[in-house]
Amino acid sequence: MGWFTAECTVRFLVARSKWDFIRRPLNIIDVIAITPYYVTMAMAQAGLPGAGLGVVGLILRVLRMMRVFWLMKLARHFMGLQTLGLTLTRCYREMVMLMVFVFVAMAIYSALAQLLEYGLDLGTQNPDYASIPAAAWWVIISMTTVGYGDVYPVTIGGRVLGGMCVVSGIVLLALPITFIYHSFVQCYHELKLRSARYARSVSVEMLK
Repeated sequence: MGWFTAECTVRFLVARSKWDFIRRPLNIIDVIAITPYYVTMAMAQAGLPGAGLGVVGLILRVLRMMRVFWLMKLARHFMGLQTLGLTLTRCYREMVMLMVFVFVAMAIYSALAQLLEYGLDLGTQNPDYASIPAAAWWVIISMTTVGYGDVYPVTIGGRVLGGMCVVSGIVLLALPITFIYHSFVQCYHELKLRSARYARSVSVEMLK
């Protein structure tokens, strides 16, 4: 932990623009990952175990959980994670478009499912669809073709709607994901070429 703290401190001290350094997402993650260790250590030194401290204890447990952010530091050293981060940065518009597609479809299908399974009151009311938010759970697992099976339609109209939900989910998810895939491949080749150039320049400097 001391090594990573020193690394973060040195990078901050040598940064030309301290404000730009603070604003970078990976540096924010570094601070979030480092802070819980020192907070928990200070609490332990003060004799405060965290249990029975009310809000302070809850905050302490949340900080301990945030140690998992250390995994995101691997992005600095593994090309695969770097490629994923660069792809998400470049494709944020496509990601937003995907979320909009899913949200609109979920709103429509949830309302229809609640109406067909519960709202029409045809003697076959399905309590799993008693509200639109409850029906939204079934819609999202159907659109993503997960299908846990805990919630399912029992009316003919609901089953037809379920089939439409699955098919439309496959189509909607496939539209932007194709572009995201091509962007991922392009980013991977760019980072691989950049890494090869850097290794070549280091070799040239060592031979001088």
